[in-house]
Amino acid sequence: MKATSLDDVIVAISTPAGSGGIGIVRMSGNGSIDIADKVFKGVKGVKLKDKKSHTVSYGNIYDIDGKTIVDEVLVTVMKAPNTYTKDDVVEVNCHGGPVVVKKILEVLLNSGARLAEAGEFTKRAFLNGRIDLSQAEAVIDVINSKTDMSRQSAVGRLEGRLKEAVHSIRDKLLDMIASIEVAIDYPEHDIEEETYNNMYKASEEVLVDIEKLLSTADRGKIAQEGIETVILGKPNVGKSSLLNRFLEEDRAIVTDIPGTTRDTVEEFMNIDGIPVKIVDTAGIRETGDIVEKMGVSKSKDYAKKADLVLMMLDSSRQLDNEDIEILEFIKDKKSIIILNKSDLDSKLSKEKLMEYVKEDDIISLSVKENKGINELTDRIKDMFMSGDVNISDEVVIGNVRHKNSLYSAKESIKKAMMTIETRMPEDFISMDLQDALKYLGEITGESVDEEIIDRIFSRFCLGK
Repeated sequence: MKATSLDDVIVAISTPAGSGGIGIVRMSGNGSIDIADKVFKGVKGVKLKDKKSHTVSYGNIYDIDGKTIVDEVLVTVMKAPNTYTKDDVVEVNCHGGPVVVKKILEVLLNSGARLAEAGEFTKRAFLNGRIDLSQAEAVIDVINSKTDMSRQSAVGRLEGRLKEAVHSIRDKLLDMIASIEVAIDYPEHDIEEETYNNMYKASEEVLVDIEKLLSTADRGKIAQEGIETVILGKPNVGKSSLLNRFLEEDRAIVTDIPGTTRDTVEEFMNIDGIPVKIVDTAGIRETGDIVEKMGVSKSKDYAKKADLVLMMLDSSRQLDNEDIEILEFIKDKKSIIILNKSDLDSKLSKEKLMEYVKEDDIISLSVKENKGINELTDRIKDMFMSGDVNISDEVVIGNVRHKNSLYSAKESIKKAMMTIETRMPEDFISMDLQDALKYLGEITGESVDEEIIDRIFSRFCLGK
């Protein structure tokens, strides 16, 4: 981790940039109340250090000359340890203009505080033991949530559900390791056959617990990051019109001129609580236009990494070689084939289309007449979420880091089980179990690399 002292008083603006009704400047650290007392004068003249914890005082912030009023404010004092960081915390609520907020920040910096690093308030909460690393990551996930579903998923982790599940597994591993260490320390007590069998059974139980958590990874990823969806097809099949219909606004330019869309247009939409990042792409065709050719190349790149491809076809035209080329390009991708312009006479052979895709993955609709859109969104939902999508009561894996650590722990447990099966010495079993323990500790922060911790908190804004 970066060389920052936990004894420093840190300060940052906690409200978004720009004008607003209220601005908040937050300080934390032992000494933050003393710094606030240097520049704040309450209407009743009582010092903040003499105030009870979690109380609000009305008054003025003065410049460092002690004479010039900067702003009329409300100051909240929260004394350790019952605060966000477990240190003293002071929050100045001022008028929300960018000039006044920055001036109050400047006054506090000149009075002894230093500017907080990105995420340093939450990092202090982690380092002071108020939250674990999975809860710290959940803070930024709550802030960045796109739908109520993603918020519920993040709040569950913020409440410590993932931490509790991981600690439960780690406790089982620690009991197993302790039993082995006794045998190593007291060699006269050799591991008997029954003990091997008990360890194998315990390892199986741990493996089941890990796999149960891993089974939520895809749902967690979708809840937090959304379904990366690309609309693909030739020019003028209705891709931009479909995007506009999804968003219920004219987000993309629609004309009868082929090649109008030359770059990607990205937006988030909500399908029954599931966040969907939808990307409208340039029409795929052979072209001599350099700019359009770059757009076509970018469309293919997006399709390669997408979770879902929506390929649009004009049902009033027959399949041609360009359509078939796109179908071949996406044959290994999760995809839905959309037959647009169903309001016109169909000339497209569905039988020929079914040589490339399953019938269940074909949907007819008319974007112009708003027919079939609900069927399309229901199909997207069914492809990624089965049954009830309310995950507020589940323990859900939140990100790829958690998934990778769980997968590594799973592999270590499987190695331990093979070691037990072959009746190898107990110290070999202990090594595999300790590896699993370490990987699980990466999730909660008990055995994570310092560089990873810094990288996680760098995603935060300065005031959080």
